[in-house]
Amino acid sequence: MPTPSRRTFLKTAAIGAATVLTARSWAEIAGANGDVRVAVVGLNGRGREHLRQLRAIPGVRIAALCDVDTAVLERIAANLAKDGLTPEKFTDVRQLLASPNVDAITIATPNHWHALMGIWACEAGKDVFVEKPVSHNIWEGRQLVAAAAKYHRVVQAGMQVRSGEGLQEAVQWVRAGNLGKIKVARGFCYKRRKTIGRTSGPQPVPPTVDYDLWLGPAPLEQPRRGRFHYDWHWFNAYGNGDVGNQGIHQMDVARWFLGEPGLPRHTLSIGGRLGYVDDGETPNTQIVLHDYATAPLIFEVRGLPAKFDPEEDKPGGLGAEAAGALAASMDDYRGVKVGNVIDCEDGSVVTDSYFGAKVYDNTGKVVREFKGEDRMMKNFIAVVRSRRMADLYGPIEEGHISSALCHLGGISHQRGAAGPVQKVKEVLGGLPAFAETFDRMLAHLGANQVNLETSRLLLGQPLNLVSGQEQFTGTGAAEANALLTRAYRVPYAVPKLA
Repeated sequence: MPTPSRRTFLKTAAIGAATVLTARSWAEIAGANGDVRVAVVGLNGRGREHLRQLRAIPGVRIAALCDVDTAVLERIAANLAKDGLTPEKFTDVRQLLASPNVDAITIATPNHWHALMGIWACEAGKDVFVEKPVSHNIWEGRQLVAAAAKYHRVVQAGMQVRSGEGLQEAVQWVRAGNLGKIKVARGFCYKRRKTIGRTSGPQPVPPTVDYDLWLGPAPLEQPRRGRFHYDWHWFNAYGNGDVGNQGIHQMDVARWFLGEPGLPRHTLSIGGRLGYVDDGETPNTQIVLHDYATAPLIFEVRGLPAKFDPEEDKPGGLGAEAAGALAASMDDYRGVKVGNVIDCEDGSVVTDSYFGAKVYDNTGKVVREFKGEDRMMKNFIAVVRSRRMADLYGPIEEGHISSALCHLGGISHQRGAAGPVQKVKEVLGGLPAFAETFDRMLAHLGANQVNLETSRLLLGQPLNLVSGQEQFTGTGAAEANALLTRAYRVPYAVPKLA
C-alpha cells in the first residue's frame, strides 16, 4: 500500500478533525447501544493477544488491522477470515486513523512508535490502548499525556497488573498500614535471554516490511540484528531492554504500593551486557535503584541462567526440552522470578502471579492471600463507552510515570562508566538494601563464570531529579537531560504539546 504524502495526510486528518468537532465522539452518540469498532496496530506479538481479548468482549467489532509487514498482516487476516471476520487492512497507520470506521485503536508496535502513534490517534479523535512502555523516552511520554487531555480521549496504558482485583485489594490493604511502614519495594525480571549473536554488518530488511514506516521516528539506518522482529528490544534506537520490556510492570507495582505519584529524588543503575559478546546494546544484567522518600524501589534484571552451562550458547542451542529445564533452574528471590516483594515492618507481600499476591508475617507464615485476573482490555472498552476517565485502571499519567522509571534506569546506564567492583561497593556503602542486591548479583555472575575484571560492568551516572520536574540537576545534568528526548525524523516528529 503506498504511503500517502504529508499533504494528503494533513488533508484527511483535517477532515477527520472536523468530523470529530461536529459529532463530538462516537461514545457520546452511540453510547452503550452500538459496537465499539477497534483497530489493532502491530500484529506480530502482543497484538495477537489484543485480538484474542477484544474478540471475547461483547459489543466489540474488530474493524481494522494494521502492520508494516504485509506477511504478518495477511497471515493474521487469513486467520480471522476462518471465523468470518474481514476487517480492513492497512500498512500505514495514518491511513487507518483517517478512516471514519474506527473508534479506537490498540497499539502493540515496537516501543519507539508508541507515543507518536498514540498522539496521532488522539488528534484523529480515536481512543487509545497503548502497550508498555507507553513511550520510548520521558519527554515524548509527557506529550502523550498532554494529547489525551487536550483532545479528551480515553488513553489506557497496558499495565495489566493494575487490573487484577487481588493486587488492587493488596495495595489498599498495605497502604492502610496493615503491615506497618514499607521498608523496601523490590521488582524482579529473572528471564533467560540468550545471545542474539554477532553480525558482520548491516542486515537485510525482510522484503515484506515497509522499512521507512517501521523506523518511523527512529534514525534511518540498516538493522544490525539477525532476527528482525523482537530483537529490536535490545537496541537503544527502538527498545528499552528488559528494564523497559518487563520492568515497567514490576516498577509500576512497586511504586503503586509505595503510593508515590511522581519520579524519585535520585536514580542509579549498575549492570552491563555480560556473559557473552553480541550486537545487543541494552543490559542483560542490571540493578536500578530509585530513591523515593517513602522507601527505596529496587528493580533487578537477570538474563543469564542460574548456573553456567558451556553448551547453552553454542549454535543451535540446547533444544526445547533442555532449554526449558535450564530456564526452570534459574535462581529466584524468595520464590519470585518475575514479580515483586514488598518488605514492610510487620511482614511482606510477595506476588505469586501477575494478578495475585500472598502476605507473609515476619515468621514466614502466610496470613492472607489475594487473587485476580487480567481485566485491562475490558476496562478500556467499558470506559470508551462510559467516558468516565476516573474508572481507568491504567490512566496514561500513571503509565507515563512508570515508563519514565524504566527510562531513568536506561539514562543512568547509558551515561555510566566502567566500574570496578570495589568502587561500586564504596558507592553503595550507605545503601544497605542496594549493597545486598549487588552482592547477590555478583554471586549470580560468578555462577556464570563472568570475569568482572575483563567484562564491562557499568556504574551508572547518579541522576538527581529536580523536585516536581522531569529534569536533572547537578553534575552531568546537561548530558543526562539530552537523553530525555531524541532527534526525530521528519515526518515522524513527536509534536510538543506540554
